Amino acid sequence: METLSDKQAQILAFPYTGYDALICDGAVRSGKTSVMALSFFLWAMGHFNGCAFAFCGKSVGAAERNIVTPLLAVRYLQKHFDVRYNRGDHVLIARRGGRENRFYLFGGRDESSYTLIQGVTLAGVFLDEVALMPRSFVEQALARCSVRGAKLWFNCNPENPLHWFRQEWILKAPEKNALHLHFLMDDNPGLDDKTRARYRSMYSGVFYERYILGRWVMSEGLIYDMFDHTENVFRDIPPRVKANGQRFIACDYGTANPCVFLELYDDGELVCVEREYRWDSRREHRQKTDREYGDDFLAFMGKNDCAVLVDPSAASFIAELRLRGVYVVEADNEVLDGIRRTGSLLHRRRLLINESCAGLLDEMGTYLWDEKAALRGEEKPVKQNDHALDALRYYVNSLPDWRFE
Repeated sequence: METLSDKQAQILAFPYTGYDALICDGAVRSGKTSVMALSFFLWAMGHFNGCAFAFCGKSVGAAERNIVTPLLAVRYLQKHFDVRYNRGDHVLIARRGGRENRFYLFGGRDESSYTLIQGVTLAGVFLDEVALMPRSFVEQALARCSVRGAKLWFNCNPENPLHWFRQEWILKAPEKNALHLHFLMDDNPGLDDKTRARYRSMYSGVFYERYILGRWVMSEGLIYDMFDHTENVFRDIPPRVKANGQRFIACDYGTANPCVFLELYDDGELVCVEREYRWDSRREHRQKTDREYGDDFLAFMGKNDCAVLVDPSAASFIAELRLRGVYVVEADNEVLDGIRRTGSLLHRRRLLINESCAGLLDEMGTYLWDEKAALRGEEKPVKQNDHALDALRYYVNSLPDWRFE
């Protein structure tokens, strides 16, 4: 194993201290998660037999990607343990000698997720990205840790300073008998200067302060403050993108609210928004039916078919398009992660918008954080003048994680 930083060494030593919980927060790529997963696994296998443990992520897929896959790649574990992951049941089974323990994966995506973890008795839980999980899920997971000697492991990047996890756990770490370790990228000896510089170039504004500087700061003001009317706007689409890029259409359906279609081209490096359709019922003083929107959509799409991403809540419009033979993908409507991803592409000038897309460009300059919600510890944008941005986010959310790294 490569040389550990002092804070990483404290993670490995945590199980042998008198603390009941470990909290690691701070910057991205600071070496928290992988060392925590290893320490958690070794502690579980060294202290328990025949017990159940939980790896929790924002989703089961995230837990697989961030925890299980790196663990399975550790040579020491491959050599000294029999470790097998059952993807169908989302359980990792580990054996050594006469010991066997099970590590179940859970996703804490929304308020209903707490029901998934009810009924199981745990000897320990590792909550990765805990600040992105509903409080009900986290507290249910903690309540399941009733085995004698159980410990709690938390990991997250910073969010709003009034976030419940910071208020109830980080600020109260001493009275919770919790060890709190705050990480920066410099605490990860596995990163070279070039890699650190690349990650610093990915974010700006509130995301830079949180994910690079590791600060719990309030979101306020303009959301896409990294958008540049020169660098992110084009008159003629780059020929290589038009020639080699794959075409998509993203839709934000509205009846009383505006209905927006965006045509995008993506060559795997650049995302270019080429055209937009917008019908604002209030401005036009007439609402359109699904059939009329279907006619408009087919005219917008033209003769060349492509994949179409639509907000999954627009069930009637999805049905209308499918009746017409359109290949519809129900979009991922995750808001905050979509905003972060869109901001990253804008900041790195990997997202360009045609100057003819007046509605989308106008929304870029008026999309604001909800300051009243921020004062309640919530993170969300003001829900107005955002219909083209919603459609854009549906497409950005469909991109693989490596596009943002």
